[in-house]
Amino acid sequence: MVRISAFLIAGCMVLIAGLLGAVVYGRFGFTGAESALAGLGALTAFVVYFAVAARRHDRLETSNQLAKLARGAGDLASQLAEFGRRLNAMEAKVESAVDRAVTTSQPLTEEIERLSGAVKALSTFVASHEAALAEQASRGDVEHLPGVVGAEHRANAPARLQFTSLASRPVSANGRTAPFARSDREGIAEALQKAVAVGEIELHLQPVVTLPQRKLRYYEALARLKTEAGEVVAAGEFLSEAEAAALMPKIDYLAAGRSVQIVRRLLLQKREIGLFCNLATATLADPGFAKFLELMDANRAIAAALVFEFSQSAVRAMGAIEHGGLAALAERGFRFSMDNLTDLRVNARELNERGFRFVKVPAPLLFNRAGAVAANIRPADFSELLGRFGIDLIADRIEHENTVIDLLDYDVRFGQGVLFSPPRPLRSGALQGADVKADEQNGQNDAEAASARIAPLVPAGIGRS
Repeated sequence: MVRISAFLIAGCMVLIAGLLGAVVYGRFGFTGAESALAGLGALTAFVVYFAVAARRHDRLETSNQLAKLARGAGDLASQLAEFGRRLNAMEAKVESAVDRAVTTSQPLTEEIERLSGAVKALSTFVASHEAALAEQASRGDVEHLPGVVGAEHRANAPARLQFTSLASRPVSANGRTAPFARSDREGIAEALQKAVAVGEIELHLQPVVTLPQRKLRYYEALARLKTEAGEVVAAGEFLSEAEAAALMPKIDYLAAGRSVQIVRRLLLQKREIGLFCNLATATLADPGFAKFLELMDANRAIAAALVFEFSQSAVRAMGAIEHGGLAALAERGFRFSMDNLTDLRVNARELNERGFRFVKVPAPLLFNRAGAVAANIRPADFSELLGRFGIDLIADRIEHENTVIDLLDYDVRFGQGVLFSPPRPLRSGALQGADVKADEQNGQNDAEAASARIAPLVPAGIGRS
């Protein structure tokens, strides 16, 4: 097509040049040679003009093509940059997913290895024990095997518990009294029954403070057993015997009754301080729980300040009856807390639906940076997960100042531990209104000082402390 147009233009130029020569020859009287030169000059001028115009058109076309090529190169560079960004993001996600998978599977692998070792050790022990049992049985000396007590030994067992002096029992590195020996625990059920009958289960209070302000916000009521010698025994040393003797409901009723009076006294003094009261799952299934519900029904006004606390293992072991008791308390406006966590595998939505508003986690469990703690989420995000379902995280077992500093990175709002105050007994004369007002005027909200000022509150008809 381009060649045809070029030929047409060339033909037109030759025709115009020839006509110009003819006009000059016929009109102006030029000679033939002069007319030919004039036509040839005109043709040359036409050719030069056409060549220049074609050169300019080619340059313009080339410039346009170069501009388009530059724009295309720019678009390609942008697309390559976007592709590189997406590739980097994808690589980061893949690495993160791999890290999470490794972190999640590592505790499971370690737990499987530990369980495997435990199973092997148990198998070895059972095999040796069965062999010894068979050998002794063949000799007719079964009663002297370890762990086997004869009838005459059971008949001569002491009828009541004789507690060893606290000063004579070994003390661990953290200052806590070591557990009772087996000989100390003989007859403990009878001693517990006597203590419950006369109201010798007393409460010690430990403060729960806000972080980092350390303002007193709650107390936890901890059951203590007072012996005839005046010794005070922590709950951890007698709970197993109390559970075996089915005394936990009676102990819980005593503790709950006194907790109700403590909360009512605090509310009368217009102090916005709540109280955690521990309950056992056996109490929820106890036949006397109906009367306990009547007491709680009569105290709906203090429901917002009294929180019933259950251990993580107890919550997981709850059946239909226990869930029914829990729902009955929730219907009366009472809230719940879960403590003694051994792992962070918590269904926050389910806890919220059941009325749980607090979760207590030991500070060392949150700081377990080795990744050995079973969890569905990073410990640093645990507080945010609970907060999405209206549950507050409380870090307990805080013993050092450095722990408080580290907890700030975990968005923990409340803390509990011996750093703020150890559990203290109720003392007389400290809940008088004048003392409380004076402390509030002086701004003395320190948790330890407030805990030391709490007075003994013994409900009428329950017993003495």
